[in-house]
Amino acid sequence: MEKLTKKDIISNIAEDSHLSKKDITEVVDLALTQIFEGLSEGKTVDLAGFGKFEITERKAREGFNPLTKEKIQIEASKSVKFKVAKALKEAVNK
Repeated sequence: MEKLTKKDIISNIAEDSHLSKKDITEVVDLALTQIFEGLSEGKTVDLAGFGKFEITERKAREGFNPLTKEKIQIEASKSVKFKVAKALKEAVNK
């Protein structure tokens, strides 16, 4: 499966528009910063037609080291969950 990187996205937008790669890079970086900051503040980031990023809380729990079988305490943590939008799901499944 091929990979589409941030650099590829910037190049593709530059080819399809009259904007420079430098300007597009700045806009993409600003958009990503807004997403990072929103999630860091505990906000849900909803991008219509693309999907929704949400923070989920994981409770502290007991686990074990698979090598030594020793019990360990796993601290509570937060994780980012992504729910794909219907439009994106349909586009991928065409």
